Amino acid sequence: MKSLLPVIAIGVAAGVVGALCGVGGGIVMVPAFVTVLGLDQKSAVATSMAVIVAIALSSTVSNHRAGGLIDWKVVVVVGIVSATAAWFGSDLMRAMSNHTLTRIFGVVLLIFGIRMLWKG
Repeated sequence: MKSLLPVIAIGVAAGVVGALCGVGGGIVMVPAFVTVLGLDQKSAVATSMAVIVAIALSSTVSNHRAGGLIDWKVVVVVGIVSATAAWFGSDLMRAMSNHTLTRIFGVVLLIFGIRMLWKG
């Protein structure tokens, strides 16, 4: 780890954005939960976060067994910081309307999608 500050910033961003939009598979699950299952945005995000626990555990065990793929120093720092940020981010999510939360989710997807297309 070269510098702690960027790692902490990533943790804060991951925690807050994760709490507002779901993480990882949430890009697939949240829209599917809303459009296919008819969940409201808040329930879709919260359900996605619960499912991600199982996904993360499974993939972490697999990646750990592969050896050398996980930087545990980064995991510890980002994990602590993002978990703390997510705690407060989930309070923020519950205080928002479904409409506002849906717009934030859409903007986050657009920003990262455009960046991936532009830089990919």
